[in-house]
Amino acid sequence: MATKTPITVAHGDGIGPEIMAATLHILKEAGAELDIEEIEIGEKVYLRGISAGIEPSAIDSLTRTKVFLKAPITTPQGGGFKSLNVTTRKMLGLYANIRPCVSYHPFVDTKHPVMDVVIVRENEEDTYGGIEYRQSDEVHQCLKLITRSGCERIVRYAFEYARANNRKKVTCFTKDNIMKLTDGLFHKVFDEIAPQYPDLVNEHWIVDIGAAKLADTPEAFDVIVMPNLYGDILSDVAAQIAGSVGLAGSANIGMKYAMFEAIHGSAPRRAGQNMANPTGLLLGGVMMMNHIGQPEVASRIHNAWLKTLEDGIHTYDIFKEGVSKEKVGTKEFAQAVVDRMGQKPATLKSVEYKNFKAPTQIYTTVPGSVKELVGIDVFVGWKGTANELAPILQLAEGDGLKLDMISNRGTKVWPDGFPDTLTTDVYRCRFLKKMGSKTMTHATSVSQMGRLAAQALDIVKFESLYTFDGQIGYSLGQGQ
Repeated sequence: MATKTPITVAHGDGIGPEIMAATLHILKEAGAELDIEEIEIGEKVYLRGISAGIEPSAIDSLTRTKVFLKAPITTPQGGGFKSLNVTTRKMLGLYANIRPCVSYHPFVDTKHPVMDVVIVRENEEDTYGGIEYRQSDEVHQCLKLITRSGCERIVRYAFEYARANNRKKVTCFTKDNIMKLTDGLFHKVFDEIAPQYPDLVNEHWIVDIGAAKLADTPEAFDVIVMPNLYGDILSDVAAQIAGSVGLAGSANIGMKYAMFEAIHGSAPRRAGQNMANPTGLLLGGVMMMNHIGQPEVASRIHNAWLKTLEDGIHTYDIFKEGVSKEKVGTKEFAQAVVDRMGQKPATLKSVEYKNFKAPTQIYTTVPGSVKELVGIDVFVGWKGTANELAPILQLAEGDGLKLDMISNRGTKVWPDGFPDTLTTDVYRCRFLKKMGSKTMTHATSVSQMGRLAAQALDIVKFESLYTFDGQIGYSLGQGQ
């Protein structure tokens, strides 16, 4: 008898319990060898006062099984509740989010009948670090963090995934024409890794025109790798233009752990009505079966589901007169898939999974740079103009530091600022080391802060400015 693979299952909120029951029924009937541990997550846990939405005992289960099949949850309205998905992804190191977006023409309505795109989304960093600050009456800040190791992991995963799944091309989307350091690093790493896969075509698109092309001509793409925020948005767009967000499954992969889910929400208004389409979670479960080394079961389920779709057995969300033959509920749809186990579609392309694990070579250690502290950006709360602020800042110059620039919302407003530039109540004030002055240290920065404080200025925050091997490691103000 085959050894059963332990997995952790959460039934979730809203339609979650119904679609999970349908999914588990199909997995069992397909011959999945699973040892299931059930946990509670989501709304009830939040309302017990646990802001992360998951209890320590549930985390213990995840660390034991290392595989998580998760139904959608409801996050209560109001502040103080952390995203369970983000928490789980970061806690378990689930750095890669994989979302296949496939059209099922003519059985599911779509304007893109030959679409077959896989979005590979970086899953842990970017703006999703959740590091935000309120700086003043008017200004709020979110930090965007991009790391070389994070870029290497996700880019290498995308190429390995493409090669293992007989894909032909990997495309990178960034906005490095604007965010030259953060998105610039992602693009740079992509260009470094791509030549290691000469069997695969590689290309880069600026994300705005790339998104337009994806929406208009998705067949131009195969595998697309992106930083977190763009990947989150465009994977939903891709799923919807393929046919429906409700049909898309998702895998979240790390070196030790993995989580599988639908990409749609808990849809509480549909709960308990035996209406919900379980496909998103089911296809997440299919990806799980392949991940845990049962690709035959994954293929069997996916082909039976395709045959069900082809036979016109549809839930309400994709039912269409003249195409669909029978409108069924959640339970009936699951049974229809079970009844077609062992069959393959006649019109749609059948599926054959091959077990694919995350690559072991994730990132390399880069040699250290010569790092030199050359200045300091001080963010100052100020209700007046830059021209009024500048003389006060100049009074605080010292230790070889000189006021170089004042910007507001990233745009230079001093010296020689444009008078019609809209400003708000936080200014970035850049002090740079004068040519020929002594080496700058952090003690120099502290002294500078003290001189500014002596001017009774509202110091919101400061950032150290460095060069790396002589290259500046900070952005210029817009207009400089």
